[in-house]
Amino acid sequence: MITNFIRYPLWFIFFVILQVLILNNIQLSAYLNPYLYVIFILWLPIDMNRGALMAVSMLLGLSVDIFSNSVGMHASACVFLAFCRPFILSSLSPRDGYEADQIPGIKNFGISWFLAYASICVVLHHCFLFYVEVFRFSDFFGTLGRVIASSLFTLVLVVISQLFRYSPSRKV
Repeated sequence: MITNFIRYPLWFIFFVILQVLILNNIQLSAYLNPYLYVIFILWLPIDMNRGALMAVSMLLGLSVDIFSNSVGMHASACVFLAFCRPFILSSLSPRDGYEADQIPGIKNFGISWFLAYASICVVLHHCFLFYVEVFRFSDFFGTLGRVIASSLFTLVLVVISQLFRYSPSRKV
């Protein structure tokens, strides 16, 4: 429990710095914009209080907004993701349910569960973010292409980072 008070602020700072200094500068043909900072929301404990989840997500999005000069778009997309996350987790709940303080990941639930969870969350976040950015439906299909391409690219980065975090138990 004490390690979470140290670990999560460090992850928060790491992902904001990574997003702002490196990933915001990657834009391939105006369609691929990786937003890896959403993995911080995905990695929060399953039984986290909904109010705290939304507050932390708002702070994460606002931190990215401040350094990206994006006027609250990331904050609103993060709060939207935090609002949807409990519903996504309940729809993907295993038969036995979740244990207290369990963290979503490949190690706890397997690759197929994590891919379903992460892809739903990333697509929801990106849909909200890109359509708020454009704020018109006249460019619906162009924005949809950006959502799909950026979501796929972000998902690849999420799975790669999850594999770095994943350490299979060794049998002696």
